[in-house]
Amino acid sequence: MSRPYAHLVCGKKIKWAVAAFWIAAFVVAGPLAGKLTDAQDNQTSSWLPASAESTKAFDQIGAFQDAESMPAIIVYERVSGITPADTAKVAADVAKFGQTKGLSGKVVGPIPSQDKQALQVLVPLHIDPTTGWNDLPDQVAALKKIGDTGSNGMAVHVGGPVGFGADQAEAFGDIDGTLLFATLGVVIVILVLTYRSPVLWILPLFSAVVALMTAQAVIYLLAEHAGLTVNAQSAGILTVLVVGAGTDYALLLIARYREELRRHEDRHEAMALALHRSGPAIFASGTTVVLGMLCLLVAEMNSTKGLGPVAAIGVIFSLLVMLTLLPALLVIFGRWIFWPRRPAYGSAEPTATGLWAKVGNAIKQRPRTVWVSTAALLALAALGLFRLDAEGLTTDEVFVKDVPSVAATQVIDKHYASNAGDPAYIFVNADKADAVASALSAKSDVGDVAPPVVRGGRAMVQATLNDDAYSHEAFAAIKDIRATVHAIPGADAVVGGTSATTLDIQDASRADNKIIIPLTLVVVMLVLALLLRAIVAPVILIATVVLSFAAALGLSSLVFHYVFGFGGTDPSLPLFVFVFLVALGIDYNIFLMTRVREEAQQHGTRRGALVGLAATGGVITSAGIVLAATFGVLGTIPVVAFAEIGFAVALGVLLDTIVVRAVLVTALNLDIGNKIWWPGRLSTVPDEAPVAEHLDRPAPAPVD
Repeated sequence: MSRPYAHLVCGKKIKWAVAAFWIAAFVVAGPLAGKLTDAQDNQTSSWLPASAESTKAFDQIGAFQDAESMPAIIVYERVSGITPADTAKVAADVAKFGQTKGLSGKVVGPIPSQDKQALQVLVPLHIDPTTGWNDLPDQVAALKKIGDTGSNGMAVHVGGPVGFGADQAEAFGDIDGTLLFATLGVVIVILVLTYRSPVLWILPLFSAVVALMTAQAVIYLLAEHAGLTVNAQSAGILTVLVVGAGTDYALLLIARYREELRRHEDRHEAMALALHRSGPAIFASGTTVVLGMLCLLVAEMNSTKGLGPVAAIGVIFSLLVMLTLLPALLVIFGRWIFWPRRPAYGSAEPTATGLWAKVGNAIKQRPRTVWVSTAALLALAALGLFRLDAEGLTTDEVFVKDVPSVAATQVIDKHYASNAGDPAYIFVNADKADAVASALSAKSDVGDVAPPVVRGGRAMVQATLNDDAYSHEAFAAIKDIRATVHAIPGADAVVGGTSATTLDIQDASRADNKIIIPLTLVVVMLVLALLLRAIVAPVILIATVVLSFAAALGLSSLVFHYVFGFGGTDPSLPLFVFVFLVALGIDYNIFLMTRVREEAQQHGTRRGALVGLAATGGVITSAGIVLAATFGVLGTIPVVAFAEIGFAVALGVLLDTIVVRAVLVTALNLDIGNKIWWPGRLSTVPDEAPVAEHLDRPAPAPVD
């Protein structure tokens, strides 16, 4: 980052223009950012690629029934046995359900169970693809009220796709506000503890909020007018990513600014040098994250593909704000913003003799022993991957806490042999409909098969499954159904429905893992090679990142199973954890290694490694704690998939900053020496070049 640019951002007059521009942008962006929730598309079918079989089935269902229809399953239970009065009460309820707002078809029921302990009613509702999901909790509450009225001790549960969707809407309701305020609260506490100042934290946090709001506004406009897919998952991750990554960049800039304030009396000159020195590392880190996120564009899953540009836009605005607005604000407020620990001109730099300087000197005694033992411990933790169950979550396993739709599912499974409310939909050529229905009726893993419904040259056959729609048994049944109907010549069959859609999501997620993970590694490797002007260092750093990821996911899988008691993980978990840990974890590599490279030009690599660790160890640790805490906030959402992503990423970031960056990479630098920069010219600088006091030295001249 050139000195002219650095002076431009924090000049004595232009700093006011920079601040005014971003404040104006913040005011304009606020109302647009608030509309992002309404632009979300949280339908399961919209997450899939057009090539998925269940997507093709969804495209055909509109010719036979309301394509946006989903059933609510109201199940009444009396363990002592359903009475005639109960049956009459439920029959009366059916008439009331028929007057429900948004009804998309005929109410079916009451359907008695074979054990005569339950009655079931199916209420089909039209769900608006953009706003209807937010209405589900109220609709379910209305249905429950009808069922509860006059039930006389009979238990009433509302489940099925509508009940499940209502519980998801409840879990994700107010997600933007909950995540934002929880994230900001965590960051405030950590920044106050880091800076030990009652006021300094306000500037980086305000800058992070400006970045978030402007990013949300742009994403909203793209979702409304350019077809960008945004859902609750990507919107939630956007919040923690922008605040977490933006705060990380702020920590690095402020740490370097504080260093320069001790060397320069003019705060404008100090900030210009801080930007000149730390700006390239921040820019490279942000660029790496952006490129890593854009790797998601090659995903088959629309939801994953949409997350890529959403996250990339968020990081771009984090970069823009932290490299323009934050420097301007810091210079405007002056040294007093650091009160009560103001960095006075000419005062000693505390990192030179701090904790991380002592850690570096300890590692220096036996660097090879340190890195070998550290790598071995991380490899041991990675063995936990053998316990990772990334085969998806059943209905019982989706939520962290008990929810009504799960209770309804358990009652239905207890009293009914098949899941009548969530069938598989098979679309075939009309002349083969009877053959398909006959073949399905003969299968043991299929319940009732409805008579074919013919529209023009195509027909729809509904087949109920014997198990929960999200169970492994249901997925196996879908595979069996597909194999059967695909084998009928001329049927041109496609199979859809909830189970088929979920199965296709899992298959697409596994395919994405195999493509995106290696692609992300290659992209990050190229960025590191260009930044460090070396080959050996990027290869080693990528190896440490992969080892850190494996250890984090291995430990997380053990915690998920033995501590939290989760039933499994979503197939997309390894991909999300990998992308976030590699793209974000490489930040700490860049922060450390760019400083080591800068110091190595003056002092040699081994001395540079020690000075670099001493100077950046504290800020990297603080940045890691901030990012880990922000991702940990995802655990406030009572959905297992989010809790798992938050925990695994948080654990991985802590491992990366405290163990991998500070210990493993430093030990490797000390052991390998200047050869780590091969084939760059810096590899020819002696490992132990004459050392001047680094606080008093002039700025080093670049070697290459």
